[in-house]
Amino acid sequence: MANDATGPRFVRYFGPVLRALEQLGGSGRPAEVGELVASELKLPEGELAETLTSGTSRFKNQVAWARFYLAKGGFIDSSKRGVWNLTDKGKGAVSLQLPEALTLFKSIHEQFPKPEGGDDDEADGPDPIGGAPEPGDKSHRELLSEKLLGIPAPAFERFCQRLLREAGFEQVNVTGRSGDGGIDGIGLLQINPLVSFKVLFQCKRFQGSVTPSHVRDFRGAMQGRADKGIIITTGTFTADAKKEAIRDGVPPIELIDGDKLISMCEELELGLKPVQAYELDDHFFAEFMAQSI
Repeated sequence: MANDATGPRFVRYFGPVLRALEQLGGSGRPAEVGELVASELKLPEGELAETLTSGTSRFKNQVAWARFYLAKGGFIDSSKRGVWNLTDKGKGAVSLQLPEALTLFKSIHEQFPKPEGGDDDEADGPDPIGGAPEPGDKSHRELLSEKLLGIPAPAFERFCQRLLREAGFEQVNVTGRSGDGGIDGIGLLQINPLVSFKVLFQCKRFQGSVTPSHVRDFRGAMQGRADKGIIITTGTFTADAKKEAIRDGVPPIELIDGDKLISMCEELELGLKPVQAYELDDHFFAEFMAQSI
Protein backbone atom coordinates (compact mmCIF):
# COMPACT_ATOMS: atom_id res chain seq x y z
CA MET A 1 0.00 0.00 0.00
CA ALA A 2 1.25 3.47 -0.86
CA ASN A 3 -0.77 5.18 1.85
CA ASP A 4 -0.60 4.68 5.62
CA ALA A 5 -1.40 6.70 8.73
CA THR A 6 1.12 9.33 7.67
CA GLY A 7 -0.07 9.63 4.07
CA PRO A 8 1.70 8.44 0.92
CA ARG A 9 5.18 7.11 1.55
CA PHE A 10 6.83 9.84 -0.50
CA VAL A 11 5.73 12.44 2.06
CA ARG A 12 8.57 11.34 4.36
CA TYR A 13 11.03 12.58 1.71
CA PHE A 14 9.85 16.21 1.81
CA GLY A 15 12.21 17.32 4.58
CA PRO A 16 15.19 15.19 3.49
CA VAL A 17 14.93 16.58 -0.07
CA LEU A 18 15.06 20.16 1.22
CA ARG A 19 18.00 19.35 3.51
CA ALA A 20 19.83 17.57 0.70
CA LEU A 21 19.55 20.64 -1.50
CA GLU A 22 20.80 22.84 1.33
CA GLN A 23 23.76 20.52 1.82
CA LEU A 24 24.50 20.72 -1.92
CA GLY A 25 24.66 24.52 -1.74
CA GLY A 26 21.07 25.27 -2.69
CA SER A 27 20.77 23.28 -5.89
CA GLY A 28 21.47 19.80 -7.18
CA ARG A 29 20.62 17.16 -9.73
CA PRO A 30 18.12 14.40 -8.90
CA ALA A 31 20.80 11.71 -8.48
CA GLU A 32 22.76 13.86 -6.03
CA VAL A 33 19.64 14.65 -4.03
CA GLY A 34 18.60 10.99 -3.98
CA GLU A 35 21.94 9.83 -2.60
CA LEU A 36 21.79 12.31 0.30
CA VAL A 37 18.15 11.44 1.04
CA ALA A 38 18.99 7.74 1.18
CA SER A 39 21.95 8.51 3.43
CA GLU A 40 19.94 10.65 5.87
CA LEU A 41 17.20 8.04 6.19
CA LYS A 42 19.69 5.13 6.19
CA LEU A 43 17.59 3.26 3.65
CA PRO A 44 18.53 -0.42 3.18
CA GLU A 45 19.89 -1.68 -0.13
CA GLY A 46 16.80 -3.79 -0.68
CA GLU A 47 14.52 -0.76 -0.57
CA LEU A 48 16.75 1.21 -2.92
CA ALA A 49 16.77 -1.68 -5.40
CA GLU A 50 12.96 -1.96 -5.65
CA THR A 51 11.47 -1.18 -9.06
CA LEU A 52 8.01 -0.27 -10.33
CA THR A 53 6.13 -2.38 -12.86
CA SER A 54 7.61 -0.11 -15.53
CA GLY A 55 11.12 -1.13 -14.45
CA THR A 56 12.12 2.29 -13.08
CA SER A 57 13.40 2.81 -9.55
CA ARG A 58 10.65 3.02 -6.91
CA PHE A 59 12.89 5.13 -4.67
CA LYS A 60 13.64 7.65 -7.43
CA ASN A 61 9.95 7.77 -8.27
CA GLN A 62 9.09 8.56 -4.64
CA VAL A 63 11.75 11.27 -4.42
CA ALA A 64 10.39 12.74 -7.66
CA TRP A 65 6.88 12.80 -6.19
CA ALA A 66 8.31 14.70 -3.21
CA ARG A 67 9.92 17.22 -5.60
CA PHE A 68 6.63 17.56 -7.48
CA TYR A 69 4.72 18.56 -4.34
CA LEU A 70 7.54 20.76 -3.03
CA ALA A 71 7.64 22.57 -6.38
CA LYS A 72 3.85 23.05 -6.33
CA GLY A 73 4.23 24.50 -2.84
CA GLY A 74 6.90 26.97 -3.96
CA PHE A 75 9.76 25.35 -2.01
CA ILE A 76 11.70 24.23 -5.10
CA ASP A 77 12.11 25.87 -8.50
CA SER A 78 11.55 23.75 -11.58
CA SER A 79 14.40 23.67 -14.05
CA LYS A 80 14.41 22.95 -17.75
CA ARG A 81 17.83 21.32 -17.36
CA GLY A 82 16.92 18.95 -14.55
CA VAL A 83 18.48 20.93 -11.71
CA TRP A 84 16.45 21.30 -8.51
CA ASN A 85 16.89 24.66 -6.78
CA LEU A 86 15.79 25.81 -3.34
CA THR A 87 13.63 28.94 -3.28
CA ASP A 88 13.77 31.41 -0.39
CA LYS A 89 10.69 29.67 0.96
CA GLY A 90 12.46 26.35 0.73
CA LYS A 91 15.55 27.65 2.50
CA GLY A 92 13.36 28.62 5.43
CA ALA A 93 11.80 25.16 5.64
CA VAL A 94 14.81 22.82 5.70
CA SER A 95 13.92 21.68 9.22
CA LEU A 96 10.57 20.37 7.93
CA GLN A 97 9.53 17.22 9.81
CA LEU A 98 6.96 14.54 8.99
CA PRO A 99 3.89 16.11 10.69
CA GLU A 100 4.45 19.42 8.87
CA ALA A 101 5.18 17.51 5.64
CA LEU A 102 1.85 15.70 5.92
CA THR A 103 0.00 18.97 6.44
CA LEU A 104 1.77 20.42 3.40
CA PHE A 105 0.89 17.39 1.29
CA LYS A 106 -2.78 17.56 2.21
CA SER A 107 -3.03 21.29 1.46
CA ILE A 108 -1.51 20.86 -2.00
CA HIS A 109 -3.24 17.57 -2.75
CA GLU A 110 -6.66 19.15 -2.19
CA GLN A 111 -6.01 21.46 -5.15
CA PHE A 112 -5.99 18.56 -7.63
CA PRO A 113 -8.87 16.44 -8.91
CA LYS A 114 -8.96 13.12 -7.10
CA PRO A 115 -8.03 10.28 -9.49
CA GLU A 116 -10.47 7.41 -9.92
CA GLY A 117 -9.83 4.58 -7.51
CA GLY A 118 -8.30 6.62 -4.68
CA ASP A 119 -5.31 8.78 -3.87
CA ASP A 120 -1.98 9.04 -5.66
CA ASP A 121 -0.01 5.82 -5.60
CA GLU A 122 3.62 6.19 -6.50
CA ALA A 123 3.72 2.51 -7.47
CA ASP A 124 1.00 2.63 -10.13
CA GLY A 125 0.12 6.26 -10.78
CA PRO A 126 1.67 8.88 -13.08
CA ASP A 127 5.42 9.28 -13.02
CA PRO A 128 6.49 12.75 -11.77
CA ILE A 129 10.10 12.10 -12.81
CA GLY A 130 9.22 13.24 -16.29
CA GLY A 131 6.36 15.59 -15.47
CA ALA A 132 2.85 15.26 -14.12
CA PRO A 133 0.34 13.92 -16.62
CA GLU A 134 -3.37 13.79 -15.95
CA PRO A 135 -4.30 11.30 -13.22
CA GLY A 136 -4.58 7.78 -14.63
CA ASP A 137 -2.49 8.53 -17.74
CA LYS A 138 0.93 7.00 -18.21
CA SER A 139 3.80 9.43 -18.54
CA HIS A 140 6.03 9.40 -21.59
CA ARG A 141 8.85 8.09 -19.39
CA GLU A 142 6.82 5.06 -18.33
CA LEU A 143 5.71 4.39 -21.90
CA LEU A 144 9.29 4.64 -23.17
CA SER A 145 10.52 2.34 -20.40
CA GLU A 146 7.90 -0.26 -21.36
CA LYS A 147 8.86 0.08 -25.02
CA LEU A 148 12.57 -0.51 -24.31
CA LEU A 149 11.81 -3.50 -22.10
CA GLY A 150 9.63 -4.98 -24.82
CA ILE A 151 12.09 -4.91 -27.69
CA PRO A 152 14.42 -7.91 -28.33
CA ALA A 153 17.92 -7.81 -26.83
CA PRO A 154 19.65 -7.35 -30.24
CA ALA A 155 17.36 -4.40 -30.96
CA PHE A 156 18.22 -2.86 -27.59
CA GLU A 157 21.90 -3.10 -28.50
CA ARG A 158 21.22 -1.23 -31.74
CA PHE A 159 19.22 1.33 -29.78
CA CYS A 160 22.22 1.89 -27.48
CA GLN A 161 24.42 2.22 -30.55
CA ARG A 162 22.14 4.99 -31.87
CA LEU A 163 22.02 6.61 -28.43
CA LEU A 164 25.80 6.82 -28.20
CA ARG A 165 26.07 8.18 -31.73
CA GLU A 166 23.52 10.88 -30.92
CA ALA A 167 25.52 11.67 -27.76
CA GLY A 168 28.66 12.39 -29.82
CA PHE A 169 30.43 9.03 -30.11
CA GLU A 170 32.03 8.00 -33.38
CA GLN A 171 32.81 4.63 -34.96
CA VAL A 172 30.21 2.93 -32.76
CA ASN A 173 29.98 -0.78 -33.57
CA VAL A 174 27.87 -3.50 -31.96
CA THR A 175 29.74 -6.74 -31.24
CA GLY A 176 27.15 -8.45 -29.02
CA ARG A 177 26.68 -12.22 -28.90
CA SER A 178 30.24 -12.72 -30.09
CA GLY A 179 31.43 -14.37 -26.87
CA ASP A 180 33.52 -11.28 -26.18
CA GLY A 181 33.36 -11.36 -22.39
CA GLY A 182 30.09 -9.46 -22.10
CA ILE A 183 31.21 -6.57 -24.30
CA ASP A 184 28.35 -5.55 -26.59
CA GLY A 185 30.01 -2.75 -28.50
CA ILE A 186 32.83 -0.30 -28.97
CA GLY A 187 33.02 3.38 -29.82
CA LEU A 188 35.30 6.39 -29.95
CA LEU A 189 34.70 9.61 -28.05
CA GLN A 190 36.59 12.52 -29.60
CA ILE A 191 37.18 15.11 -26.87
CA ASN A 192 39.06 17.54 -29.14
CA PRO A 193 41.22 17.26 -32.28
CA LEU A 194 44.11 15.90 -30.20
CA VAL A 195 42.40 13.77 -27.56
CA SER A 196 40.05 10.79 -27.95
CA PHE A 197 38.96 7.85 -25.82
CA LYS A 198 38.22 4.30 -26.88
CA VAL A 199 35.12 3.16 -25.02
CA LEU A 200 33.59 -0.30 -24.61
CA PHE A 201 29.94 -0.65 -23.68
CA GLN A 202 27.60 -3.31 -22.35
CA CYS A 203 23.80 -3.33 -22.68
CA LYS A 204 21.53 -4.93 -20.08
CA ARG A 205 17.82 -4.92 -20.93
CA PHE A 206 16.08 -6.05 -17.76
CA GLN A 207 14.14 -4.78 -14.73
CA GLY A 208 16.57 -5.94 -12.05
CA SER A 209 19.62 -4.34 -10.46
CA VAL A 210 23.16 -4.57 -11.80
CA THR A 211 25.45 -5.87 -9.06
CA PRO A 212 29.14 -5.25 -8.25
CA SER A 213 30.05 -8.62 -9.80
CA HIS A 214 28.56 -7.49 -13.12
CA VAL A 215 30.74 -4.37 -12.99
CA ARG A 216 33.87 -6.36 -12.08
CA ASP A 217 33.26 -8.92 -14.83
CA PHE A 218 32.82 -6.17 -17.42
CA ARG A 219 35.97 -4.42 -16.24
CA GLY A 220 37.87 -7.69 -16.52
CA ALA A 221 36.66 -8.13 -20.11
CA MET A 222 37.82 -4.62 -21.06
CA GLN A 223 41.20 -4.94 -19.32
CA GLY A 224 43.91 -3.39 -21.49
CA ARG A 225 41.53 -2.83 -24.40
CA ALA A 226 39.91 0.54 -23.73
CA ASP A 227 40.24 3.73 -21.71
CA LYS A 228 36.71 3.67 -20.33
CA GLY A 229 33.64 1.49 -20.14
CA ILE A 230 29.89 2.15 -20.10
CA ILE A 231 27.14 -0.10 -18.79
CA ILE A 232 23.67 0.81 -20.04
CA THR A 233 20.63 -0.79 -18.42
CA THR A 234 16.89 -0.34 -18.31
CA GLY A 235 17.08 -1.38 -14.66
CA THR A 236 19.05 0.04 -11.75
CA PHE A 237 22.47 -0.26 -10.11
CA THR A 238 22.97 -1.28 -6.50
CA ALA A 239 24.84 1.12 -4.23
CA ASP A 240 27.80 -1.30 -4.14
CA ALA A 241 27.81 -1.47 -7.93
CA LYS A 242 28.09 2.33 -8.06
CA LYS A 243 31.02 2.23 -5.64
CA GLU A 244 32.72 -0.50 -7.66
CA ALA A 245 32.37 1.55 -10.85
CA ILE A 246 34.50 4.39 -9.42
CA ARG A 247 36.85 2.35 -7.22
CA ASP A 248 40.37 3.79 -7.01
CA GLY A 249 43.15 2.12 -8.96
CA VAL A 250 41.02 0.59 -11.72
CA PRO A 251 39.57 1.89 -15.02
CA PRO A 252 36.39 3.90 -14.35
CA ILE A 253 33.08 2.67 -15.68
CA GLU A 254 30.18 5.00 -16.44
CA LEU A 255 26.76 3.75 -15.33
CA ILE A 256 23.54 4.62 -17.16
CA ASP A 257 20.44 3.30 -15.39
CA GLY A 258 16.89 3.29 -16.69
CA ASP A 259 16.07 6.78 -15.43
CA LYS A 260 19.24 8.32 -16.83
CA LEU A 261 18.69 6.47 -20.10
CA ILE A 262 15.26 8.02 -20.50
CA SER A 263 16.58 11.45 -19.51
CA MET A 264 19.16 11.14 -22.30
CA CYS A 265 16.37 10.26 -24.72
CA GLU A 266 14.52 13.39 -23.62
CA GLU A 267 17.58 15.59 -24.10
CA LEU A 268 18.41 14.05 -27.48
CA GLU A 269 14.72 13.76 -28.50
CA LEU A 270 15.44 10.13 -29.34
CA GLY A 271 12.24 8.13 -29.72
CA LEU A 272 10.32 11.05 -28.26
CA LYS A 273 8.50 13.93 -29.93
CA PRO A 274 8.46 17.14 -27.85
CA VAL A 275 5.05 18.65 -27.14
CA GLN A 276 4.74 22.20 -25.82
CA ALA A 277 2.13 23.04 -23.22
CA TYR A 278 1.40 25.98 -20.95
CA GLU A 279 0.28 26.19 -17.34
CA LEU A 280 -1.06 29.33 -15.72
CA ASP A 281 1.47 30.93 -13.34
CA ASP A 282 -0.64 31.97 -10.36
CA HIS A 283 2.42 33.36 -8.54
CA PHE A 284 2.93 35.84 -11.39
CA PHE A 285 -0.58 37.25 -11.03
CA ALA A 286 -0.59 37.23 -7.22
CA GLU A 287 0.95 40.70 -6.95
CA PHE A 288 -1.63 42.13 -9.33
CA MET A 289 -4.51 40.53 -7.49
CA ALA A 290 -3.20 41.93 -4.21
CA GLN A 291 -3.22 45.52 -5.50
CA SER A 292 -6.30 47.55 -4.69
CA ILE A 293 -8.16 49.07 -7.60
